Amino acid sequence: MAKSGKRVRNNGEAVDRNKLYDLSEAVKLLKQHANAKFDETIEIAMNLGVDPRHADQMVRGVCNLPNGSGRNVRVGVFAKDAKADEAREAGADVVGAEDLMEEVQKGKIDFDRCIATPDMMPLVGRLGKVLGPRGMMPNPKVGTVTMDIAAAVAAAKGGAVEFRVEKAGILHVGVGKASFSEEAILQNIQALAEAVSRSRPSGAKGTFVKRFAVTSTMGPGIHVDPTSVSNA
Repeated sequence: MAKSGKRVRNNGEAVDRNKLYDLSEAVKLLKQHANAKFDETIEIAMNLGVDPRHADQMVRGVCNLPNGSGRNVRVGVFAKDAKADEAREAGADVVGAEDLMEEVQKGKIDFDRCIATPDMMPLVGRLGKVLGPRGMMPNPKVGTVTMDIAAAVAAAKGGAVEFRVEKAGILHVGVGKASFSEEAILQNIQALAEAVSRSRPSGAKGTFVKRFAVTSTMGPGIHVDPTSVSNA
């Protein structure tokens, strides 16, 4: 514990918390200080000028990270017959219908991303109280309610990440691993930032991205100049 505390202190001292860093400089610092014994996750936090309590200010979408997320994403699919076969062939980890619903109701959730065909949604809807709080409820807006099951599974496995603004207008998303090259991390962050910008709701007024920060699992939080993100 003492070593961990010292590492955190050293990492914190290496970052000026009152400075807005250029994104490229921030990523360089992240990689320098991501020195845990595991491959740390790189995350971004964006403070957006929205109030998600209002329907016309909700920010939600999906982004295909150009260099993947670095995660081994387990995909569960609610489908029947030919579509169930399609899901298995595409590499889905769990496929089912009523049987899968029963497993989830018992608390057995062996997947990180949930996809469903439209005809399965009346069934999946019963799982709202279980999947909703985990951010796993299928939604056509992010491509997880679809008839193109193969493409949805491939996207989830290949690095597609969902984003959704939380209370107080804050959005957190993992965009890669510390083992990625600086260029790969920059490309992923830029892609995510662009996807969020494209999802700007009609009800958002004034400055959309108020604050932008990057961090690694055990590293320091680094405040980034939002204007440097689009120019990275």
